[in-house]
Amino acid sequence: MENLLVALFEILSFGAIVVLVVLGLGIIASMMGIFNFAQGEFVLLGAYVTYLAYTAGLPVWTGMVAAPFVVGALGFVLERLIVRRFYAAPIVAMLGTYALGLIIREIVRGLIGGLYISVPEPIGGSVALGSMHFSTWRLVIIVITALVMVASYLLLSRTSFGLRVRASLENPALARASGISTNAIYGATFAFGAALAGLAGALIVPVFSLFADLGLRFLIQGFVAVMVGGIGSFAGPVAGAGIIGTLSAALPWVIQPVIADVLVFVLAIIFIKFRPQGLVSGKGI
Repeated sequence: MENLLVALFEILSFGAIVVLVVLGLGIIASMMGIFNFAQGEFVLLGAYVTYLAYTAGLPVWTGMVAAPFVVGALGFVLERLIVRRFYAAPIVAMLGTYALGLIIREIVRGLIGGLYISVPEPIGGSVALGSMHFSTWRLVIIVITALVMVASYLLLSRTSFGLRVRASLENPALARASGISTNAIYGATFAFGAALAGLAGALIVPVFSLFADLGLRFLIQGFVAVMVGGIGSFAGPVAGAGIIGTLSAALPWVIQPVIADVLVFVLAIIFIKFRPQGLVSGKGI
């Protein structure tokens, strides 16, 4: 029983990380009609900003607070300068954002020297439940993810900004005719998605350490999760992230991790084959 509870906690904490990454990726894909293949590197940048704050002698949490703002600002600049030119050609957008991610990854690799660098948890220790102990920081990640999900949902469904975002998603031409600046909405949406990835990177760097390929695993899982969940709604990517994150964390407990990773993708491909619109169907791209 104790092993089961520990396993469930590990699954939940890893699933929370995947949800944070996928939430930003799904918002960008649903809103803008492109897959941001630099999303994994935005995760890496969030981790790197946290590391820079730590090496500067600041508390680790300072870097974690700064990471989403720094990465979001960079995402906004990249969208204004580069990404906006690809909206008419989604395939080119995937190649272009992948190239951006590759540049970011190799720059960070050069800066950290290809090393694995540890960053301490801002809240250490564990929570005891009988004879079981659960990582306090992983519990914090779960709580923060839940709060971010609720805040994102309220932002997109209960505010005037969310109304403009949804209007631009449903009918960009009509939104422009109504006086909504879709270009500004796209820039803000891309920045918001990048900021969520930066926050994810900041939260996970004490768990996984900082290394140049940190974001690659989460990019692949995020892409698959968005496809499984469905594009065009808030619930779709979140549902896909929950499924992929749960499988990715649960299967290594019963089979070899390498086989588990392959099995997750095989199951996802089979599901997409028979339900290409995803779990929650929305606007197709």
